Formats: sequence, C-alpha cells, structure tokens
Amino acid sequence: MTPINHFQYVLSLGDDALITAQRLSEWAYRAPFLEEDIALSNISLDMFGRANLFLEYAASLKGGKATADDIAFKRNEREFTNHLLCEQPNGNFANTMVRQFFLDAFYKLFLGKLIASQDNQLSAIAQKSIKETNYHLRHSSKWIVRLGDGTPESHTKVQSAINDLWIFTEELFEMNENDIQMKQQNIGVDSKVLKPEWSKIINDIFSEASVKMPE
Repeated sequence: MTPINHFQYVLSLGDDALITAQRLSEWAYRAPFLEEDIALSNISLDMFGRANLFLEYAASLKGGKATADDIAFKRNEREFTNHLLCEQPNGNFANTMVRQFFLDAFYKLFLGKLIASQDNQLSAIAQKSIKETNYHLRHSSKWIVRLGDGTPESHTKVQSAINDLWIFTEELFEMNENDIQMKQQNIGVDSKVLKPEWSKIINDIFSEASVKMPE
C-alpha cells in the first residue's frame, strides 16, 4: 500500500460527505415547512460531521501540517473527487429527495461493508456513520413515497427528478484503479457488488411510490 493511494481513498469519501452536506445546507430556511427545515438541517450537520471525520483522517495520512480545514477549503473545484450525483443542484424539493434517496441507499450498503475494513479508523467512522445513514434513508424513502403517491403535481415532479438524476447513479458502482487497490488490501469496498441490493431498495420504494425506473 502506498500512502498516496490510502490518502486519496479517504479523501474521496470525505468529499462525498462534504459536498452533499453543502447542498443540503442550502435548504436552511427554505424547506416546505418548519419540521422539514429542521430535518434537512440535521441531516446536513450529520454529513458535515462525517466529512470532518474522513478529512481529519485524510489530513493525518497526508502528513505535514495539513488539517481537515485545509483540505476542505484550500482546493479548487477540479481537485474534488466526489461523485457527480452529490453535487447536483437542489432544484425543487423532489429533486433533492431523489438525489438523497439514491445516495442514502448506496451509503447504507457501502458503510455496512466498510465496517469490515482492516483500517480501524475507517471501520470506526463507518460504524458511527451508518447509524445516521439508516435514519437518512428512512427519511428520503418516506418522501419518495409521499411525493410519488401524492398529488398529480408531486408525482410528476418526483418522476421527472428520477429521470433527470438516474444517469448519475451508475458512477456510484464504478471502481477506479485506486478503489481496486484498496479493496485488494481489504481496506476499501467493492462498490460493484452493491448494485443488485441497491437496485432492490430502489425498486421496492419506487413500486410503493407508483413511480417508474427510467428506461
């Protein structure tokens, strides 16, 4: 294992959490009603907390005087390694909920596997984060059903969001050379094997919500 590969792997996990948190924080004072405003703010804080754990660890792997704040705020946009789905604009409320549902389902499975990492620090972060992710998935799932099985307008909006964001989901299961090396060393997760179970979660909720998987 070369340190740079380990650093880059942890950095990518931190970037996903950080960018997702920043997108969700944009809903502060703008959610449909007060209870949901609080819920989205709390989920955003959970994701910022996860990002901090990953980025603090990444900083320790990088060495020198690097800090989590340096990594978070002193890079340009081309240096971030997050999945593209994380950074998609909030759009309307349905767009945000569909984006979160796709990510929540993925990270429930991903973190469940990361707990078994031989990297004790990554395992500990995964154990802490999966508890929050289980709640996040329940929240976004309920909204997909509520919007899909609600009014004609809400149904149309959530189906449109699904159609627009679906193209970004395949990247969640792609493995680059660094991911493969980390998996071979029992540090990282084989994302490819998560797709069947992820698809089942998505299909089950879509069926309940009366929305369709894109062709």
